[in-house]
Amino acid sequence: MQLHISPSMRSITISSSNEFIDLMKIKVAARHISYRTLFHTILILAFLLPFVFILTAVVTLEGVNKCSSIDCLGRRIGPRLLGRVDDSERLARDFYKILNEVSTQEIPDGLKLPNSFSQLVSDMKNNHYDAKTFALVLRAMMEKFERDMRESKFAELMNKHFAASSIPKGIHCLSLRLTDEYSSNAHARRQLPSPEFLPVLSDNAYHHFILSTDNILAASVVVSSAVQSSSKPEKIVFHIITDKKTYAGMHSWFALNSVAPAIVEVKGVHQFDWLTRENVPVLEAVESHNGVRDYYHGNHVAGANLTETTPRTFASKLQSRSPKYISLLNHLRIYIPELFPNLDKVVFLDDDIVVQGDLTPLWDVDLGGKVNGAVETCRGEDEWVMSKRLRNYFNFSHPLIAKHLDPEECAWAYGMNIFDLQAWRKTNIRETYHSWLRENLKSNLTMWKLGTLPPALIAFKGHVHIIDSSWHMLGLGYQSKTNIENVKKAAVIHYNGQSKPWLEIGFEHLRPFWTKYVNYSNDFIKNCHILE
Repeated sequence: MQLHISPSMRSITISSSNEFIDLMKIKVAARHISYRTLFHTILILAFLLPFVFILTAVVTLEGVNKCSSIDCLGRRIGPRLLGRVDDSERLARDFYKILNEVSTQEIPDGLKLPNSFSQLVSDMKNNHYDAKTFALVLRAMMEKFERDMRESKFAELMNKHFAASSIPKGIHCLSLRLTDEYSSNAHARRQLPSPEFLPVLSDNAYHHFILSTDNILAASVVVSSAVQSSSKPEKIVFHIITDKKTYAGMHSWFALNSVAPAIVEVKGVHQFDWLTRENVPVLEAVESHNGVRDYYHGNHVAGANLTETTPRTFASKLQSRSPKYISLLNHLRIYIPELFPNLDKVVFLDDDIVVQGDLTPLWDVDLGGKVNGAVETCRGEDEWVMSKRLRNYFNFSHPLIAKHLDPEECAWAYGMNIFDLQAWRKTNIRETYHSWLRENLKSNLTMWKLGTLPPALIAFKGHVHIIDSSWHMLGLGYQSKTNIENVKKAAVIHYNGQSKPWLEIGFEHLRPFWTKYVNYSNDFIKNCHILE
């Protein structure tokens, strides 16, 4: 674009850059022009030049836009000058309207759905979808993906349940090898404890721990961690109770791996004369009640409406159907006063705990005449474990439960408990436990589902002394976001939940608190490929 003013000042010409087209030519009379007129003329031209430039650009791009110059210019400038919205906003508004219409329509049967977004784009191009068809296919795809994700989540929970209920190959190997060692090695069969320490087993001047388990590796961690963390290990006596099939292997481990100066006793349930069907109704109940066995060993998906069940609720139901809840070893704690008639005070430990602090002060805790010293589980922030009230364990639509229990009452934790056996023997806790267990069996397990804690919550009602929560931290088998600093401070950490540290599904960042007490240099552990 160029501006030419003739030397005589008689004409002004505006031409294109190629100088072949004169766009505008203005002639000025020679005798009547003044500088004021010239100034006004130049001012007007300066105002018009930008529009002339735009028009020229539009002409140049006309072939690309495939529309006339004035038409294209009008489309771009007109809506803005008139305050109108552009096409993209109008299209979005129309598409929202179509989506709302499609959301209430039924998806046709047999509608073929693309498997990916790229396939959807290809189908649109090949089949010439209109906007409504596109919206319908998109909705059907989203609903299908949601169903697939939901089914995958339930499948993941089922697999995790089976993993948590199974025995890892390495731990099974350890039990078999130690059992074989018991039969071939006299040292593995040596008396536990040595004859000179037998009086200590009933000496109340010592600190007596009771552990009931069939997991040899887990038992070794509990004992090792308690002994290493104690300020008085020479005062520790461990009473380990296991089942008949594990007894030989458990005995071999502690016979071959001394934890001196602490003392260890290993006994099988078959060695307790008191444990008969007449004295322990739970034995007969578990063996004879078909509903119990079907519930814990049957099809966990049958009867469950997965379309109306959230993954979290389903996970909770699976947890309550763990086979360990019908194990006598799990119910055994309710019979401690009878199994150890000469002891006055004991600390009961689960096999999925690690002792990190000195537990000696527990024997100085004044229970105030109560039977059970335990940590409350309704004061923390964890919805899975540390915020448990009775409503989380019982079915309050059942008339007996609603009549006798308060749903807002705080629950307490099994896993690390101080038991005053002298006070316990003066109560009817065991009879109350059996009575409610029978009622639940009669009601076809409709009063509660979760193992041994619910009947214990009823049986120990009024007999629980709450101890400081720093003694017992729960939830390491449930939540992966457990605060590591809090874990380090707790005297006892509890891997309650499915993600046990000896399982592949255990949380990697929480496992080291447990593995630090595993002796990986032990030949049996190495030969069974129990890897750190």
